[in-house]
Amino acid sequence: MDRFFLRPEAAKIAGVNSMKRESQTKISGQPFVDVPAERRVYDEVIDLFARGASSAEVLAFRPSEEMQERVRDLLERSAADELTEEEAAELERYGELEHIMQLIKARAQEYLKTKT
Repeated sequence: MDRFFLRPEAAKIAGVNSMKRESQTKISGQPFVDVPAERRVYDEVIDLFARGASSAEVLAFRPSEEMQERVRDLLERSAADELTEEEAAELERYGELEHIMQLIKARAQEYLKTKT
């Protein structure tokens, strides 16, 4: 099963294949600029399901490049033991979200198998 934030080859390659999408988090038609990155990744996932994504779209979903870059940065800094407590907690929450998305993708894959 693919990793949600980082596939093994994606850790070394800057360009990761992802679905294009826009977050629906806006005030008066303007995107939030100062929303924490962690909140934005949750918004991306919420938007995916709120718009009624198909199983195939769920399987193809990847977080935005910005979110993937944030996780890469946190992982690198974690390996160097440079994270603050807040950043370590943020990285832990990303890990939890990745686990949930892996379970969802596994279920979507099973659903597609039974449909065909």
